Amino acid sequence: MKKLLLIFLAIGFISCGSSKTVRESKKVIKGNWTLNSVAYSEAGRYNVTLLNDTSKNCFENSTWQFIPNNNTGTYTINDSSCSTGVRNFVFTIQEVDAETGLYDFLLKPTDMRNKSETNQGFRLKLTSLTETTMQWRQIVNLEGQPFSIDMNFTKL
Repeated sequence: MKKLLLIFLAIGFISCGSSKTVRESKKVIKGNWTLNSVAYSEAGRYNVTLLNDTSKNCFENSTWQFIPNNNTGTYTINDSSCSTGVRNFVFTIQEVDAETGLYDFLLKPTDMRNKSETNQGFRLKLTSLTETTMQWRQIVNLEGQPFSIDMNFTKL
């Protein structure tokens, strides 16, 4: 009887936790990354402020650290012509469709104590994740049409 109860409890804990795919993704994302490039779906020059922080040029070559065991991280703007420094955030990975492997990456900027002043976050698509590369896609509206912003990372 005890064994049967333990089996049911184990199944309950496993089913309530995140999926195996999300757990694997968190293992891969753990560590330090560089945001190498930011690309737009349409050609042209755009004045875009990413994550309500700063411009595309400032984000390029920024360094990112992900700590999945408590869903926190930091990114550092390194470009001296920008407002440099460390920014904090909390994040989560949500599986959108298990069959296609699509994920949403939710990121919320915070202070050093992981508290958000505005409680505003950003939903990005985690479109690609390997041991060495990662890509996020944010879709926004530009003149009533979908406009994609791709952020391309490499692992350090």
